[in-house]
Amino acid sequence: MKTDWTTDIKGTGQYAEVNGIRLYYETHGTGRPMILLHGGLGSGEMFGPVLPQLAERHQVVTVDLQGHGRTADIDRPIDVRLMAGDIAALIDQLGLASPDVVGYSLGGGVALQTAVKFPKKVRRLVVVSANIRPDAIPAEMRAQQGQVNAAAADFMKDTPMYQLYQRVAPRPEDFPRLLTKIGESMSKDYDFTEDVRGLKVPTLIVAADADMAPPSHYVEVFKLLDGGLRDGGWMGEGRPKGGHALAILPGLTHYNIFSSPLFAVATLDFLK
Repeated sequence: MKTDWTTDIKGTGQYAEVNGIRLYYETHGTGRPMILLHGGLGSGEMFGPVLPQLAERHQVVTVDLQGHGRTADIDRPIDVRLMAGDIAALIDQLGLASPDVVGYSLGGGVALQTAVKFPKKVRRLVVVSANIRPDAIPAEMRAQQGQVNAAAADFMKDTPMYQLYQRVAPRPEDFPRLLTKIGESMSKDYDFTEDVRGLKVPTLIVAADADMAPPSHYVEVFKLLDGGLRDGGWMGEGRPKGGHALAILPGLTHYNIFSSPLFAVATLDFLK
């Protein structure tokens, strides 16, 4: 299977030494800075189809998270809270003044925790296809996630995730180790309800209408942000007090929302 996680825009790729990890990032375009975070088993290349659209109006910094893409793994769990610390340190090292932070799936969890833990470093937040509790996902999907480990590596050799990793990773032989760590991460219980309720950063919640979790879950998340509780009013006076918003994008799934022009349009409209 040939991956379409490519782009004609050539960014400037560099490494930053943060928190004991050599974090790879690329810079695309000019304008207000945006940190863009990929999903599990992916890399910044996932956003290739929409990156030109985003980079027309923003300086987009795509980051390869711990153990993903061109960033080698280190001796710590794959944990969104720890990786949020990496992103905060990268923001400081690059001297970015309150960038917008956009994340999909695993990257959405990292983006959320970055805004929760370091609210003064983030201007606006976009969280895409990231559930805040594991029980939001159907039981059969959770059972499949629990089976992700090194033994699954051979079965993934025809997938875009495996092929991209083999092409760009500094240690391609680490793919089974990454699978084990991702499986361990997905098997842990978590509940980010209070984190969402306490957000001080204007936030856009984005999901596909056929996402991994149902639309009702993302409506629930929006309600934690004072959204969907009343009529918005002719002048918007009833909208959420923190400037938050919700977008359920039609005709998409968890597996193609990150490359959809609809995702880019919704993100750009919220950030303008």
